[in-house]
Amino acid sequence: MKIVVIGGSGLIGKRVVNKLLEQGHEAVAASPSSGVNTLTGEGLAEALKGASVVVDVSNAPSWEDAEVMNFFETSTRNLLAQEAAAGVKHHVALSVVGTERLLESGYFRAKIAQENLIKASKIPYSIVRATQFYEFVKGIADFSMKGDEVHLPPALIQPMAADDVASAVARVAVGPPANGIVEVGGPEKFRMDELIRRGLAASKDPRKVVADPEARYYGIKVTESALIPEGNAKLGTIRFDEWLAKSA
Repeated sequence: MKIVVIGGSGLIGKRVVNKLLEQGHEAVAASPSSGVNTLTGEGLAEALKGASVVVDVSNAPSWEDAEVMNFFETSTRNLLAQEAAAGVKHHVALSVVGTERLLESGYFRAKIAQENLIKASKIPYSIVRATQFYEFVKGIADFSMKGDEVHLPPALIQPMAADDVASAVARVAVGPPANGIVEVGGPEKFRMDELIRRGLAASKDPRKVVADPEARYYGIKVTESALIPEGNAKLGTIRFDEWLAKSA
């Protein structure tokens, strides 16, 4: 089966391609670096010829409100139109757990817009909503600096390894369309400040992490459970300490 992975050269995309190839599928990595640009439409028709499934794990290059909305709306419209022309039978998109609870952010408003375009299309689909990745622990800390300290809300978070995210996306891609949302998360829940504190300590980063109820997550005021999946989510198997040990 030919499966085209949009964003196939990125953190998740490369892993998805490899997992599909290991299963014997014809997995094609499509990204601007390979001449496929969903924003302009360049190379898209050629890439989708003969494809049964398209997996979209691409991400916006900018989080500025107007730019991120333009990226997800334009690229998704272009992609769905070309999929319809090519006879694609299953559209799989990677999204984020809690998106509808994070609409204070322009990024998540854009992700909801993307999801709505997919739902309105006639192409059978699956939307895979994943929790935050272990790989972004340092990035969260960097974004959350207040003076020389890291300030984070003590909300719950259930992060997962990029390898587990890719496994979930690949599994959905080769299965029947859900025509709905599939939630995936990590095997453990943490308080956000605890997660980041442990991650920084493992990399010998001396920054102090403060649990601050007034702090925001990427500029968003989050509730206790805004970032964790519902009870029927499929969970990854790689625990945080295991991932830290391998990363070291």
